[in-house]
Amino acid sequence: MDLFKPVVAVDKQHENFKRTSVPSRRAEREIVEGWAQGFPDRDNKLGREFQTTFNSSFWEIYLHALFREYGFTMDWSHASPDFHLKTEYGEVVVEAVTANAADGATPEWEKVRLMTEEVARKNFWPLNREAIIRLSSALLSKLRKYRDSYRRLPHVGGKPFVIAVAPFEQPDFQYQYDRPMRALLYDDYVDETAYFRDPDTYKEGPPSVQLSSVEKDNGATIEMGIFGNDDWAEVSAVLFSCVATWGKTVAMSSVPKPGYVAASWGTDSSGRSEMRRASIGVPSEGISDGVQIFHNPHANRPLSLDVFRRHGVVQHYLSPEGRWIRENYDGCLQFRLTQGIGLIDEKKS
Repeated sequence: MDLFKPVVAVDKQHENFKRTSVPSRRAEREIVEGWAQGFPDRDNKLGREFQTTFNSSFWEIYLHALFREYGFTMDWSHASPDFHLKTEYGEVVVEAVTANAADGATPEWEKVRLMTEEVARKNFWPLNREAIIRLSSALLSKLRKYRDSYRRLPHVGGKPFVIAVAPFEQPDFQYQYDRPMRALLYDDYVDETAYFRDPDTYKEGPPSVQLSSVEKDNGATIEMGIFGNDDWAEVSAVLFSCVATWGKTVAMSSVPKPGYVAASWGTDSSGRSEMRRASIGVPSEGISDGVQIFHNPHANRPLSLDVFRRHGVVQHYLSPEGRWIRENYDGCLQFRLTQGIGLIDEKKS
């Protein structure tokens, strides 16, 4: 399957597909093509969807490469859910989804500034609020799909069910790290806006606060902490990454180009970070860097911590003593920026 051989008219091609199809992107395209090797086009529309909608197909191709890197066997004998993994710690089923822009909102590929004014002022609440709302919608759609059909499939029953979600819901989505997801799943919101407004008050870093709920523009409310009881017990965990974007192919490329990749990496268990900079062409990331696993403490079928455990992959889970653990905070990728090559969706300051 040649992902980048046009199969639709130019006016039907997604803006991200057009931008990544230019000659200067050849090295990155080869990485994506490598990710897709062995990924079957089970419904004969992957290539077309990759060129017309891009993000959802890109996310599935990335997940395929991630699972292959882990050494999992993937059973393709069933049409759904998206992935049936066979690991040394048991079988797992994974359904992929992306959080997308609301109707009428600016999509991420129409970003016209380095960052929005609010993010530039370090007011992250508007970004995180929108992410919470759109992530909630994406996750709920897959919970309903599981209840309506997946749970009755013989190859699904009795196995951990993981929703793999990537956020593409707004131009600055890469800045969210784990803030919206922690609030949505555990009602644990890291209030960076409060910290940057008055850092002297918060000597230990941004405070964690309980939001209880978030109000949508139409007045409806979304309850926070959906993993706080057994209402979502069918979902074993959420796999998430806000940095599984085209910028990862730039960070993984070994072909030199003018420019650099700068990224924020965790340095200790508190979440403190440092910026690291590498020239483009000097690989600075692995494929699993930036992945986070949010475990559901009330899951009917818990996901073993060993399935996705590796350096740099953050796992959020409740210890037997009732303490929240964020494993690998000290070596995780938080966000990245690329400069000198014109990637609109990866420009940061």
